[in-house]
Amino acid sequence: MTKKSSGNGVYEVVWPSGERKQKMRPLAKRLDTLKGKTVAQLWDYLFEGDEVFTALEEQLREQYPDVKFVSWREFGSTHAVNEKELLASLPQRFKELGVDAAISSMAC
Repeated sequence: MTKKSSGNGVYEVVWPSGERKQKMRPLAKRLDTLKGKTVAQLWDYLFEGDEVFTALEEQLREQYPDVKFVSWREFGSTHAVNEKELLASLPQRFKELGVDAAISSMAC
């Protein structure tokens, strides 16, 4: 976004991304393998996530036959009226379900 500041051809430039409101945090430690792990599936119920997760499960099971999945059906839409509550509940739900990792699928 630019705006002309005067009639002399000089423009004021504004950075479009805005001011950062949250501090950067380090990423969570990544798993070395999915062998024997439990993976949660999260979806916003847009753009055929059911098909995407079916394909992902098939491919991941080829490489990791003992990987387990907690279906997106267990959690509900991550883009719904109650999305803030749902997302806030995930750490506890993951603990209860023994989840080691999550795949979040969304559409635009």
